[in-house]
Amino acid sequence: MPDDQSAISARDAKRLFAGLASAPAIVLAVSGGPDSVALMWLAARWCRGLARAPRLISVTVDHGLRPEAAREARDVKRLAQSLELPHQTLRWTGPKPRTGLPAAAREARYRLLAQAARKHGATHLLTAHTRDDQAETFLMRMLRGSGIAGLAAMAGETEREGVRLVRPLLDISKARLIATLKRAGVGFADDPTNRDTAFTRPRLRALMPALAEEGGDARNLARLAARLARANAAVEVLADGAERYLALRDQGAPRAGFDAVLFAAMPEEIRLRLLKRAIDRTGHEGPAELGKVETLLAALDRAVTERGTRLKQTLAGAVISVAGGRIRVEPAPPRRARSG
Repeated sequence: MPDDQSAISARDAKRLFAGLASAPAIVLAVSGGPDSVALMWLAARWCRGLARAPRLISVTVDHGLRPEAAREARDVKRLAQSLELPHQTLRWTGPKPRTGLPAAAREARYRLLAQAARKHGATHLLTAHTRDDQAETFLMRMLRGSGIAGLAAMAGETEREGVRLVRPLLDISKARLIATLKRAGVGFADDPTNRDTAFTRPRLRALMPALAEEGGDARNLARLAARLARANAAVEVLADGAERYLALRDQGAPRAGFDAVLFAAMPEEIRLRLLKRAIDRTGHEGPAELGKVETLLAALDRAVTERGTRLKQTLAGAVISVAGGRIRVEPAPPRRARSG
């Protein structure tokens, strides 16, 4: 196993990008920092060794939050041109929120990158999230009380807005990427917001050395996230089977929902997931918060246990009710706009 300070070899890079050779085009998200610059450099070197390589397009998103961002985007463009890659800079325009800025910026970045991928006919979008990022994400979600799905942290590959989002560096340390760039003589930008303790992630990043002394280094935290991802995938398979079972037993039922008795006999985690799925499919206010679904499930369990008890609650744009031995999930009426 290579150590966390060693540069990434051509053989290592071939393994990192395995499975992407048949893609017609790939968008690389490159901010100018060491992680994304290493991603672009490694991907370009990998493509040079292929008989038929995907088209690589380097894309930088300027959030308009730092004056240095425009210069960093120009530096990325120059490096991309030296690697014979096309480059595009996209800008997040419009008003910026006063609270929740990192999350809003992240959503805007993914939206713009997905739009660029569709424009260029790219089937895949690559980001440079590292093992360090994975460990920080796990800590953030743990402190927020996330469930198993949240603690699984970032997936190596998923779909976002019709594009395959791939994180090929998720098992690689930031130190190895920096070592790779130093050996290649490639420069990169230093974003001071990565150390700004006004934001949660940099505060957690500052704690990592102390956590590492207690055994909670990035490698172990990322390994724990991977194990939870494995457990979450298994529970999802069970939830799929439970959903099919309820649907099969419910054929011909005049009203949508679940048979309350059959539902109550299932494990709590399965009931929780089935209920959240139903609310997310039916509601019109976005995904339901896990904590609120847990509270609702407890109320449903009490209503089912106490025969004859009726229940009716609204959550995330869905109405959930218990009556006549059934749990029903239906769309809630639109909220009336407040006057005055």
